[in-house]
Amino acid sequence: MTMSTTAASLQSLTFDNRFVGELPADPQSENYRRQVTGACYSRVKPTSVAEPRLVSCSFEAAGLIDLTAEECTTELFAQIFAGNQLLPEMDPYAMCYGGHQFGNWAGQLGDGRAINLGEVINARGQRWILQLKGAGPTPYSRQADGLAVLRSSIREFLCSEAMHHLGIPTTRALSVITTGELVERDMFYDGRIKEEPGAVVCRMSPSFLRFGNYEILAARGETDLLQRLVDYTLRTDFPHLGGAGAQAYIDWFHQVCRTTAQLIVHWMRVGFVHGVMNTDNMSILGLTIDYGPYGWLEGYQSDWTPNTTDAHGRRYSYANQPQMGQWNLVQLANAIYPLIKDVKPLQEALSEYNRLFLDGWNDMMAAKIGLDSFVPHTDDRLIGELVDILQLTETDMTIFFRKLAEVDAESVSEAQEKVPAVLLEAYYSPEETSGDYCQRFFAWLRDYRLRLQSAGESEKRRRERMNGVNPKYVLRNYLAQMAIDKAEEGDNQLVGELLDLLKNPYDEQPDRQHFAAKRPEWARNRPGCSTLSCSS
Repeated sequence: MTMSTTAASLQSLTFDNRFVGELPADPQSENYRRQVTGACYSRVKPTSVAEPRLVSCSFEAAGLIDLTAEECTTELFAQIFAGNQLLPEMDPYAMCYGGHQFGNWAGQLGDGRAINLGEVINARGQRWILQLKGAGPTPYSRQADGLAVLRSSIREFLCSEAMHHLGIPTTRALSVITTGELVERDMFYDGRIKEEPGAVVCRMSPSFLRFGNYEILAARGETDLLQRLVDYTLRTDFPHLGGAGAQAYIDWFHQVCRTTAQLIVHWMRVGFVHGVMNTDNMSILGLTIDYGPYGWLEGYQSDWTPNTTDAHGRRYSYANQPQMGQWNLVQLANAIYPLIKDVKPLQEALSEYNRLFLDGWNDMMAAKIGLDSFVPHTDDRLIGELVDILQLTETDMTIFFRKLAEVDAESVSEAQEKVPAVLLEAYYSPEETSGDYCQRFFAWLRDYRLRLQSAGESEKRRRERMNGVNPKYVLRNYLAQMAIDKAEEGDNQLVGELLDLLKNPYDEQPDRQHFAAKRPEWARNRPGCSTLSCSS
């Protein structure tokens, strides 16, 4: 394909830009740090970079805006999605929002290192906002530089796409592009400043609105603007709710509660820990958004968090995510209360969140052990006991549930004294599975066998069900770090290989078995593998 044909194709993207067209802008056009009031966004252009080079591109994400794989490998593509060049219809801006961070109101936050290029309408009439993360400062950058480094950009790029293929609602990632410039970062905020390669990741979503977009307007008493933003949200992202007014706002909040509950059930299913569930990181569409210090349960530890900032309080640990989802929804309810002026329907929606999450958890956990439905009088105890057992010794969550499908439950003997050999791969210290552990596990396994027998489920169907919800491959932090290490040396091959691997996380992929291995010992305490921060 020639450069002129590629340019015409890129330049033929159809931009709608409804957000900037229908909502008020910051009247100040200069790009300096400030409090922005009476506006939903500030117009700002990306900062040009020295030498943009494509690290990786998700051709599937590109297809969502009708771009071909060949178009994504051109120089023009790199220039546009590094922020060096704007297409004529792009109208870049940074959003104003606030948020509760670690339980405390933080005031104005906003897109401090994210710049929305515009809203593309694809050939199917779908809206996709293109957003550059790491493209330079905005009025919301506070004391930061608005840039991002390669390690955090690769982590966001890979995890966005991996989550999509796991069947988890998420923003998407189009590309990672290095800038040819170095960026200073203090990774753990301990005074050890280091220069790292800079990068820009392009994220895609039907909407980047967060709970914090509404909170900031309510906190400032800008009720008229709050109503304009909610009405815009209903028109654009929830048209099926039928317009504006108090009942539409209540219906909308119910839907946000439902999608948030469903999202967190999915996180729990695969052992994903977001790491920083502040209200400014909660999507109004129930998407996973803002991949910072995330991680995957490797040793099943319910109070584990990947975020060093949260290491003491563990507010955003694996087990706390459902509770934090509801806490964040309470803050959104407080923000929109001035439009409804009736607390009862908001409380009903929050109660619905609790019911939906609990029902979703029960159904999800039943499916993870191969049951076609959750039966409370047997399965509540069965599932609870398994969760407790998984924490008695360091047990890899992903491998355990995947391998449990291979255990022949029908042949479990009353007299067995060893954990089935097929499960040993899941334990970091297999020698700890004897004695009391073994007795307790086999008591559970016998109860499990009886439950399966009462359901009349075939072994074949049980395994199929388990392998459909228990992935074999997840983006383990050590895998991401290996790809980052190579990319920082100029070798992007592993980034591409992981991107391809994670398109089919439930498939066996026999030639890639090594990517399903549990965390190696060298990664146990290595930064980027077990310890992460919000630094990017």
